Formats: sequence, C-alpha cells, structure tokens
Amino acid sequence: MRIRLGILGSEESVQVILGIVANYPNFTCVPLINGDREKVIPLLQENENEVDMWLFPGRIAYIIAQEWGGVSRPVFNIPYKGSSLYRTLCEIFYSQKLSINQISFDAVLNEDLQHTCDELGIAERPVYVKSFELGQTEEECVEFHYQLWKSGSTKAAVTGAGNVQKRLQQLGVPVFKILPARADVEAALNIMMRVSEMQFVRDAQIAVQMFELDAFTAAKEFFSADEMYSGEIEIRQKLISYAKKVHGSLKAAGPSRFVIFTTRGMLRTVTDDFSAIPLIEEFEQIGQNLVTCGIGIGQSAYEAEFHAAKALLNAKEYGKGSWMVFFDDKTAIGPLGKKEQLTYCYSSEGLQSVSDLTKIGISTLSKIIAIMRKIRSAEISAQELAIHLQILPRSARRIITKLEQGGFADAVGEENPNPRGRPRTLYRINLGQE
Repeated sequence: MRIRLGILGSEESVQVILGIVANYPNFTCVPLINGDREKVIPLLQENENEVDMWLFPGRIAYIIAQEWGGVSRPVFNIPYKGSSLYRTLCEIFYSQKLSINQISFDAVLNEDLQHTCDELGIAERPVYVKSFELGQTEEECVEFHYQLWKSGSTKAAVTGAGNVQKRLQQLGVPVFKILPARADVEAALNIMMRVSEMQFVRDAQIAVQMFELDAFTAAKEFFSADEMYSGEIEIRQKLISYAKKVHGSLKAAGPSRFVIFTTRGMLRTVTDDFSAIPLIEEFEQIGQNLVTCGIGIGQSAYEAEFHAAKALLNAKEYGKGSWMVFFDDKTAIGPLGKKEQLTYCYSSEGLQSVSDLTKIGISTLSKIIAIMRKIRSAEISAQELAIHLQILPRSARRIITKLEQGGFADAVGEENPNPRGRPRTLYRINLGQE
C-alpha cells in the first residue's frame, strides 16, 4: 500500500526530505516547492486530490493550513526543535563563536529554544525571538532581523523561511536557515505510516447507506399501481448500478426504502471524505433532491444499520435530498455538501445534565456547540441559530428560552443587520464546552 505524500516547503527543505523518503518504499512523493506564504492555500487546493497525506517542514505552512481548515487529508509537520534546532545552533557556535543571546530567531517557539538551551547546558537565554503568527509577512521578519543586526544587538539571524534567508543575505546579514534533521523526518514518516495503517483498518469497517426515495410525491399526474411498480423497479436498477460502484450489496428495507452494505473506505472516497453528496449519474437520473440518505458506520452490520437509520431520521429533519453520517465514535456529520454542515457528537455524558434541566435533546445541544465553534463565537441570535439548525425562528427562540431558564444562555446585546428591521437580541451560550 503506497502513500502519496505531498511535501510543501522551501526548495532546500523539500530536497532534504526527499533524500530521506527515498529509503521508505511505502511513500510516493509529490514535492511542491514554495517560498511564498500567500501561495500555501492555493497549492493545497490544487493538489488536494493528488495526495493522501501532507507533510510540512516547519510551522508556517502548517499553521496556515490548520487555520484555513480546508484540508481533508491528514496533515503533519516537522517542528523546528530537537535535532533540527541542535544542528543549526551547533553550526553557529562552531563557525561564528557566538552566544545565543547574540542571535535573532524566527519561525521557532521560544519554549523550544529554552528547552534546547537546557539540554545543551547553555546558561544564557535567547533574547530576540519572533514566533510566527497568522498575518505575519516575510518583510516583517526581514525587518526584525535586519534592525537588530544593524543596531549591533545581534551578530547573526536564524530563520525557517527561504525567502527571508535570501533577503537577509542580500542585506549582508549573516543568516542560517533551519533544515529538517534526519531523525525528525524519520519520526514523522513512521507516525504517518502508523496513521495510514489505522486508516486502512477504519476503511475496512462496515458501512450502511439507507436511502428513502420520494420519486412520485412531486408528480402532477396520476400513476397507476403498475406504473408505480415499474418506476420502483427502474429506481432499484439504478441503485444496483450504484451499489456496484461502491462494491456493495443492495436490499429493500420497505416501501421506497433501500439499504446498501459496503465499507467505510468506499463511501469516504465517493463523498470526498464525508464532505459532499457524491456526483453519481444514477442519483442525477432519479433526482438528487428526491434521494434522502443516512450513512452509518459500525463495528458490526447491526451497529452500522442502526446508525444509518438514526442518520436517515436526522437527514429528514433537514428536508428531502439531505445526507447525514453517523459514526461509531458517536460523532455525526451533515447535512453533506450544505453551508450548514456540522460535525458534532450525538451522545455525550457531559451534556446529559444540561439536557435534563432544559429538556433539550443531547443531539441538539451538541449541534449548538458545533455551531459556536464554526462561527467562532459564543454569541448568536435566534435567527442565526435557526439558519444553522435548519428550523423555524420560533423553534430556535424556544430553544434559547429553555437555555436561558436553565442558566445556559444570557442576553448580552442587540444587532441590527437591516436598518429598517427590528433589532435582534444576541445571546451568549455557555454549555460548558471548550
């Protein structure tokens, strides 16, 4: 089983990693040379389907990718600490005879430098450290190092960015670039192989798709029983064709309800890692908005089918054509492909006491927590909550009222998105979850 490994970083760092990965036959490399922070996300988008995992030397591209949140493949990084940092410092101490408080650093964490000093037995401590933060530009890093060197406060600079190194060299600043050490690269590769093995096991889990079709409700003409039966046979043939594509088997589970047994890996592939409704010809022929689906994952066929039934019931709450996924670890995703898509826990002991006090289901409470994380705020209006939960505003207001009565929500202000409309009350939700 080969792993397509996307390596994104400066040319020097990528070449170092490629030389080490050559000794690991399980990996096929997709090297992406990049020195521009603005190009990290476009490169990830362009190559997302070409790789199985991502590896970033250093923290910069890794942090940008994590903050963006659009990467569906596992992401790993080689932090500039440990062996990587030791090697750079030893080179400076040997060639330049400098103390660590005469050096400026970027792209490393101050605590990592402190730990390195302790392990090397260095009494002095680094004074000039500029850790990477989102929005930080390469020019800021260049200016940071250059001004310190120009004023005589430092004698050399250490950077993790190739472009910063080149610019400082042009300005005459002695500069050293941290490169991934073999030990750190090999540690990352070994972790990635274990993750891949775990993914292989997960992909072999039983998965059940439960479909509910509504092919005749929207029709404006009368269908005889024979015509309806003929239509269902035609739909069944399309589902059989789809089942073959996901290496599954189809069975009827009642009027206009069908079940396909397959594996998690097959459904992960066709749904783009459980993020979208598959663009399958058979569904387009039936009518995508007429196919409601619940996907269940389980350790046994019974558990997977049980989760699929719960997912289908949940999907129907979002309307026809919605898809939901319920996993065996008590998490749910959906509705797939919608702006309101959430990932939440549908069973939580921690929320049981809140549910008992408010008479709000744990699933709904978990969705509210997921919404708060998605909008990155603990404050929300009833109208906004209704949009995310796909319910009527009056239903959202009832939920907030119950939370208020239980002491889990407080009115904190108003917003007026429409100057001609009535102000909307903002509520701060506190369900005791980080």
